[in-house]
Amino acid sequence: MNKVSFFTWIKAARLRTIPLSISGILVGSSMAYQKNEFDLVVFVFAILTTVSYQLLSNFANDYGDGVKGTDNSSRLGPKRILQSGLITRDQLRQTIFSITAVAVLFTILLVYSAFGLSQTSLTFLGLGFFAIVAAIRYTIGSNAYGYKGLGDLFVFLFFGCVSVFGSHFLYTNEFDPSLIYPAFSIGLLSVGVLNINNMRDRVNDKQFGKATIAVRLGARYVMFYHLFLVLVPVILTAAYGFIYDAVSIVVLSIIMLIPVMLHLKVVFQNKSEKLLDLELKKIALLTFFYAILFSVFSIVLAV
Repeated sequence: MNKVSFFTWIKAARLRTIPLSISGILVGSSMAYQKNEFDLVVFVFAILTTVSYQLLSNFANDYGDGVKGTDNSSRLGPKRILQSGLITRDQLRQTIFSITAVAVLFTILLVYSAFGLSQTSLTFLGLGFFAIVAAIRYTIGSNAYGYKGLGDLFVFLFFGCVSVFGSHFLYTNEFDPSLIYPAFSIGLLSVGVLNINNMRDRVNDKQFGKATIAVRLGARYVMFYHLFLVLVPVILTAAYGFIYDAVSIVVLSIIMLIPVMLHLKVVFQNKSEKLLDLELKKIALLTFFYAILFSVFSIVLAV
């Protein structure tokens, strides 16, 4: 069996995806802090649980696309470890099992620290285990939902709605309707990151039966879909600011508009899918900084 270097494991983990995955947790937690219901232990376990889900998704995605042959020399994105031969299928499969066990453990610890032994705990455990299955089934298996164009929906739900509403509920035990604005914003921006990835790999994905939204819409119409994904969050953020009389959040929407318009200009004028890789990183960072600024502004408003 191949001996895998530490650097190879780090590369496979795709640590650059971590900030995006915790964006919703930051927003949901900051809104709980605004209500004086923040709990540091719950926050730490929420971050650890979310990171474990993201790492599981990354390794499972590498395995699923690698086995199906979707990751190949024609693919324009970064070379994956299974594709490159730096790790065997058995090693990657064992790693997925190990991370799954860690994710289950963190899920149990998170739910117990938030709710103790209660009926609510069972509900959140079920939600957590569903998230684990979703992370694995994105590209693994004959019915992988990522190959049926459902990846966008799952990213929107888990990175946006579940992450923001769920993390807030962990502290407060209540559903706050006002969170729909940041939850939808983060969800849509996260889908935007996935969509750029799928736009970049559209031609190769189509050849291997990966029917992403980018493949289904085609090169032209997927750009307008992308415009919706990154521009609506700006509108939602401004709406939140006006509705809840939060001037700083309105300012945040104006700040967002500049990089979003620059990004859209590149997307619509782009002549090479390979160049979209840089735009993927830009939207991921925009989402993370949006979450940070929204959180900071929310906390400042509470002071």
